[in-house]
Amino acid sequence: MPKNSKVVKRELDDEVIESVKDLLSNEDSSDDAFKKSELMVDDQEEKDVDVEEGSDVEDERPAWNSKLQYILAQVGFSVGLGNVWRFPYLCQKNGGGAYLVPYLVLLLIIGIPLFFLELAVGQRIRRGSIGVWNYISPKLGGIGFASCVVCFFVALYYNVIIGWSLFYFSQSFQHPLPWDQCPLVKNTSHTFVEPECEKSSATTYYWYREALNISSSLSESGGLNWKMTICLLAAWVMVCLAMIKGIQSSGKIMYFSSLFPYVVLLCFLIRGLLLNGSVDGIRHMFTPKLEIMLEPKVWREAATQVFFALGLGFGGVIAFSSYNKRDNNCHFDAVLVSFINFFTSVLATLVVFAVLGFKANIINEKCVIQNSEKILKLLKLGNLSQDMIPHHINFSSITAEDYNLVYDIIQKVKEEEFDSLGLKSCQIEDELNKAVQGTGLAFIAFTEAMTHFPASPFWSVMFFLMLVNLGLGSMFGTIEGIITPIVDTFKVRKEILTVICCLVAFFIGLIFVQRSGNYFVTMFDDYSATLPLLIVVILENIAVTRIYGIDKFMEDLKDMLGFSPSQYYYYMWKYVSPLVLLCLLVASIVQMGLSPPGYNAWIEDMATEEFHSYPTWGMIVCISLMVLAILPVPIVFMVRRCNLIDDSSGSLASVSYKRGRIIKEPVNLEGDNTSLIHGKSPSEVPSPNFGKNIYRKQTGSPTLDTAPNGRYGIGYLMADMPDMPESDL
Repeated sequence: MPKNSKVVKRELDDEVIESVKDLLSNEDSSDDAFKKSELMVDDQEEKDVDVEEGSDVEDERPAWNSKLQYILAQVGFSVGLGNVWRFPYLCQKNGGGAYLVPYLVLLLIIGIPLFFLELAVGQRIRRGSIGVWNYISPKLGGIGFASCVVCFFVALYYNVIIGWSLFYFSQSFQHPLPWDQCPLVKNTSHTFVEPECEKSSATTYYWYREALNISSSLSESGGLNWKMTICLLAAWVMVCLAMIKGIQSSGKIMYFSSLFPYVVLLCFLIRGLLLNGSVDGIRHMFTPKLEIMLEPKVWREAATQVFFALGLGFGGVIAFSSYNKRDNNCHFDAVLVSFINFFTSVLATLVVFAVLGFKANIINEKCVIQNSEKILKLLKLGNLSQDMIPHHINFSSITAEDYNLVYDIIQKVKEEEFDSLGLKSCQIEDELNKAVQGTGLAFIAFTEAMTHFPASPFWSVMFFLMLVNLGLGSMFGTIEGIITPIVDTFKVRKEILTVICCLVAFFIGLIFVQRSGNYFVTMFDDYSATLPLLIVVILENIAVTRIYGIDKFMEDLKDMLGFSPSQYYYYMWKYVSPLVLLCLLVASIVQMGLSPPGYNAWIEDMATEEFHSYPTWGMIVCISLMVLAILPVPIVFMVRRCNLIDDSSGSLASVSYKRGRIIKEPVNLEGDNTSLIHGKSPSEVPSPNFGKNIYRKQTGSPTLDTAPNGRYGIGYLMADMPDMPESDL
């Protein structure tokens, strides 16, 4: 039998872990050691390798109990608070129904392709974000660390919002709701309405004064708000308990936290459609303003919303998909989750505008009554002639249409002195055109509308429980984006790391529950994630398409999925998506430069918001957030480029021998005296020396200039040896 056609089987008890550079730094003419060993790109705990059929290697990595659990986890992560309070605002602001066109176009161009890319690399490599990008190229390993930093920043303030929702949830079990009416202030002589509330509204007052007890500026700390501190602690305890066992614990909670918001949204939609004025709100929302659709700002905001709605760059998508089997159809998952996210946003928009239409109708009715009383007074005083008023008008039961008719007549007849009459045009569209987003929508506008619902406490409980679940679903993915990469890389216990992470985050998060905490939430929301995440995803795209190689990546997908993905993804990944992301990055930088850095402060005496610029130290914090988030990328690149640290045997660059495996020898090694791995025992191998050259060239093969983990993956030059499996992504 020819030498190179034998199948060699060795059964030994020990397992030796050695770094790549040690294995490659020792040349020997004999290749016996190579024949006795199998090269595994994995660590001791994760034994998920491509081996011969019949091998008894067991995959010890945790796995989802079912495909449904995994889909719910991805949906829970991608569908968050932004779908409820950001998407409806963007629709209202950017042309109503016309906004859906650029959103869908950009979902197809950058949303689905990049979401598919993250799902694929996580599923194939089966590691968190740090391990995935170390696998692709060690020099770009900082991408994973940057994702972890951004996840941590976002988790800090995102859980504060869950704490706010918990506070409102706890206050909803009373009738009437505590934000239904302005509070009365009593003194020795008489009782009067709280001035701050009278100048604003009951829900606005409750939000700023009762819930946040907000200070007048960022610099005025005001001490801790103990009510919100307790709610923040409760939020972190919930997250910690849900995540302490990883997907084994959080996966079960997903069945409730991911599905419950849909139950609430459907209930609100049905209830909203039965309310007076809801159709006006929905009609206003979906009336397309096509001229606005041509503005570049609309496309920039649509691209940003697509980008963040799917959770790209956070690492949560990669972490969740890393617990899948390698033959899972992640392409189907990418398309399914993306469109579930889109339709959830549309559903939430219908609910929001149905309720806001109802609220606008109530406000409009009050406006008509108040101004009709003014007209009656003007008629009694003789400032207006009775002849102006049509005979069929009855001011005791006047409709909005009749009032607008009278208003137009008075405006034409009293054109010169009309402004002095103090009459207002009561148009429901004017109220609906008031753009509200974020906390202003959830804790003020929507809350005010619910006070007019029959059985308002029930709907309030449902609404804020929905916000808590939406927030928790996103928090699970965000924390998983931190925990999974660190556990994979540093081999720490997940339970201990989870507890430490939540404790540290809680204590740092105390800055958000000061009286000035809301201003810090705004700061982190504006500066900690937007630019760093865009840079991270651009580098992810470059790493896969340029460094690893788009052609090899497509082959890996074919091997993993069982079919060749559409060439559409090839061109999107290689040309279109990077260009669109680069344009979005430039546009975001320009927008950030043109917008004065600042925040809206609540002025107690005026009972209104006022724009304040950040102080010097505030600007330093804003810049530091962006720099710290992206700093791991250049640091890791320079460390790896300049060989500044030693590579430990347990690192991602390590290779392990697995004794007792059945492997096939390459058929072309006869006559080749240079072996890839020297057959020394572990004790004879020199200690790691990062400065040594680890690049090898086989006899007779052309010189390769590519870095390890580049086009050829971690397989190094093994990829050039016929009949040897390439290093698969």
